[in-house]
Formats: sequence, C-alpha cells, structure tokens
Amino acid sequence: MNRFQGWLREGKLQEKGQLEVIRETRRQLKEHKRLYLATRRLLLLGDNESGRSTIFKQAKILAGKALDGEREQATAVQNIRSNLKADIETVVAAVRRRPPHLALDNPENQLSLDYIVSASAQRDFSFPPEFYEHARALWEDAGVRDCCERARLCGLMDCSGYFLDKIDVIKQPDYEPTNQDLLHCRVHTPGVFETKFQVDQVRFHLFYPEGLYYSSQVWAEYVDHLSAIVFVLDSSSYDLNFSGTNKLQEALNSFRSVWRTCPSSLCVLLFLNKQDLLAEKVLAGKSKIEDHFPEFAHYTPPQDATPEPGEDPRVTRAKYFIRDKFLSISRACGSEDFRCSAHFTCAVDAENLRRVFSQCASLV
Repeated sequence: MNRFQGWLREGKLQEKGQLEVIRETRRQLKEHKRLYLATRRLLLLGDNESGRSTIFKQAKILAGKALDGEREQATAVQNIRSNLKADIETVVAAVRRRPPHLALDNPENQLSLDYIVSASAQRDFSFPPEFYEHARALWEDAGVRDCCERARLCGLMDCSGYFLDKIDVIKQPDYEPTNQDLLHCRVHTPGVFETKFQVDQVRFHLFYPEGLYYSSQVWAEYVDHLSAIVFVLDSSSYDLNFSGTNKLQEALNSFRSVWRTCPSSLCVLLFLNKQDLLAEKVLAGKSKIEDHFPEFAHYTPPQDATPEPGEDPRVTRAKYFIRDKFLSISRACGSEDFRCSAHFTCAVDAENLRRVFSQCASLV
C-alpha cells in the first residue's frame, strides 16, 4: 500500500468516526427533545407565607435532594436554630404587648424573658446551652401560651411553635434535621431556584422565584417554556392582616393580577394550601370567616364539593367557599382558552403533595 492509499484509508476512518459522532449527537438531541416535551415545567408563584417554599422543598425531597452533603446539613442545622431563636423572639414580643402582671404565669420566668431580649440584639449568636433552657422555660409558661394564642387571633403573631416544641431535640450537638424539620424551616434567599422530580412516571421541572414574586420581569421570561403556573395561597389567612389588608384578600388581588397577565395558553394550578391550619381554625370556632367575609354567612357549597373521609361539614363548607372566591376571578376574567384547576394542599404532608402532583400531570 503506497502513501496515497494510506492517506485515503486514514481519511475514510476519520470520516467514519465523524459520522458516528454526528449520529450519536443526533441521538442525544432526539432523546433530550423527547424528555423536554415529556416534562411538565411549572412556575411556582404566590404571596409571602403562602407555603411556596415548603412546596418547593417537598419537590426536592421527592427528587431525593433534601440535603446534599455535610455542608448543606450544617447549614440546615444553623438555619433551624436561627428559626427557633426567631420564634422565641416572636413569643417574647407577644408577651411584652400585655401588662406585666398578665404576661407571665411564673414570675421567675422574667429572667428568661430578659435573657431572650438581650440575645435578640446579638448578631453572631452562638446558641449556648442556657439559651435553650430559657427558651423552654418561656414556652412552657401558661401565661406565655395565653399571650401567644391571643396574638394569633389578632393576626399579630406568625409562629407555629413547631421548633419550640422540639427544643430538647434541636439543642443536641449531633442533631440531624428530619424532612419535616426542613419543611418547617424558613429561609429567605432571593433568586430563582429550580428542581426536577418525578411522580408516577411523570417528570416535573419546578421553577421557584424566591423574593422576586412582584418583579414580573423576572418570571415573565420563563412563560414561553412553561406548561403551567402554580399559584399558592394560604387558605387559613382569612383572619390575618398584611399592611392593613386582609391577607386572603391580598392573595385574591395577587391571583387576579397573575390571571390577567399570564398567556391564555397556560394552565393555572391553584394550590389552596394550609388546609390543616384552616381546619383547626374553623373547628376551634374562635375566628369566624363571616366576620371577615360577610358573604360566607349565606354561602352554600356547590354540588362538586367532595369532603375528605371523616371531614367535618364545616371544614368542607369553608374550604370550598375560599376555592370559589378564587375561581370566580378566573370565570370573570378568563376566556375559553383559559384553564384553572383548584387543589386542596397541605405542604408539610408529603403524600398529599404527591397525590396533587399526580392529579396535575394529566392537566398540563
């Protein structure tokens, strides 16, 4: 074989290799397109404290990415302890709004109250053992619990007590957060986050603009590639105020804005969140919906109102009233191309979220 024949053969081998690369690239692009078209791309919107971040964290748990490595574990522990500190400071603020002789059941706990007030002014707090002791003493005080209950009813306190009930666990040096701990942890970091997960063989790609909700320029660029918008609201906020406006009414205003501005080709998934807290309020009977939304007094649930097994009729009536308040916006402002699907959610309930996302898969 002469030199020319050698070059010719080498050239054919290179051409064959290039053809294989081209074929493999085309195969990968075709697979990528198939996965892209089969993936439901969702944008997560809603007002502050609606439970959006909890739903996003549930999606990460579904994806098996709740925590990634020791560094994230350490950060989560620090964030949870900071949440605990913020919660006890909220409790102290509620106590200090009442006259001193009515605030504490045990006067000796004044020392603990003074300690927390002092600790709240410290920037780089190291969480010494005495912090947990003082926090527990205050949280177990009957007078403090009464102050907290009154503050919640007045809409002056937003603290569930979840971490306060776990003080003895959280203070341990080897404390490892559970999934529920991560779901209850509040961390506000502005940015657009995303995660991919799968439910019943259906792929989802969830985008979450944290701290940027009111900047439509931030999320509008995602619209062209979306399958649906998920709007989350706090169903239990009917008796709370936000800057002088009822929080549920504020959510109605936000939903109306989203509904009017998003493309008509998109499905809007309405997540009526915090159903567990709504049920607690309704059954307690201390805060009545009709005191804030008078039309509830004459409301009759529609024929499609389906209660959960064992659900009290009062809860069913309340949650469908709130649902219909939002659906009335879509019916009044929408068109035939618009689709709005309402779902009752409890973001801290993994099985509930899994079931809801399974239902949504067939809608988008």
